Amino acid sequence: MILAFQVCGTLVAAALLGLFVFGLRRRLIQRSGGTFDCSLRLAGDAGSEPSGKGWGYGVARYSGDRVEWFRVFSYAPRPRRVLERSAIEVLHRREPQGQEELALLSDSVVLVCEHKGLRLELAMSDDALTGFLAWLEAAPPGQRVNVA
Repeated sequence: MILAFQVCGTLVAAALLGLFVFGLRRRLIQRSGGTFDCSLRLAGDAGSEPSGKGWGYGVARYSGDRVEWFRVFSYAPRPRRVLERSAIEVLHRREPQGQEELALLSDSVVLVCEHKGLRLELAMSDDALTGFLAWLEAAPPGQRVNVA
């Protein structure tokens, strides 16, 4: 009986420690400021019908001439994707369609981009989109920026 309580206590302590580390990681990512909620997925074919599959919920952080994207539900200390300002080409923006409305945060706007030949989609709020586009257009002189 005492062994069962010890095992349960250990499991509860491990779960609480995991939640604490999870929250601490997010706090450390957001500590430097310049963060926004942003879902990301690798885009399929240009003519394919959008679906709710493949979206990863995350936090993006401005870091100089890069945007670092971290998965929310992860313990990894490093960003999952790094998008360089000079390599981002905005193709177009659109509203979430069909199942995407359920997979994304409410009031999200989908930005279809290309980064180093890789087509991807970013979903963020209108305010975050305004900031992101302003950041793209504020590139230092001489850098090519393609914003549709």
